[in-house]
Amino acid sequence: MLWPKAVKERIKIGGDREIVQSYPYRSSCPSTAWGELIANATRELFFAGYTNYFLWLDQPAFVSTLRQKLDSGCRVRFLLGDPEGEVAHNREQIEDVALTVSTRIRITLEHLGKLGSHEGLEARFSAPGDAVNHVSLSVFRFDDDALVTPHLARLVGHDSPLLHLRRYVDGGMFARFSDHSEELWSRGTPIEQGQLNQRQR
Repeated sequence: MLWPKAVKERIKIGGDREIVQSYPYRSSCPSTAWGELIANATRELFFAGYTNYFLWLDQPAFVSTLRQKLDSGCRVRFLLGDPEGEVAHNREQIEDVALTVSTRIRITLEHLGKLGSHEGLEARFSAPGDAVNHVSLSVFRFDDDALVTPHLARLVGHDSPLLHLRRYVDGGMFARFSDHSEELWSRGTPIEQGQLNQRQR
């Protein structure tokens, strides 16, 4: 009642305060924005995209950056889809692109293998029963910031929209998406070092 309608439309006063920015395409979000979020994270990095492939292209010296983060005590997690799973193969038919889902996952596994063993590094495949939910929604978390991509129909990740969220309240949008990724993680299958070292076929 204290705020005129025109002011309310321009100032975030509710749960929408957690929405820092929105992009009609994931590719519209500058790689520098991703880099800043990664660089500023001190406690945890959690990459819960189905392939996470684009990170190795968009972020210069990403392996070195992750190694520095791990050495500084930051926890680093990757949740991936199973490249041999039914959902991955079905998604390949839907996308119908030359660089297949399973190939993109294996590229991520190869890069993770270059990091070697580290106490703070964890990687899992999402459970078969969760794969459909995983492939349709990517959540990338950087301490109290998150980038979220709901995947649309036949579109690959970079053509789907993206939201930049920042934790502001308990039970807000950040927490909802964070809980989603944590639930998938809780049922995931740990990826052994030998699997991280496998090369794309």
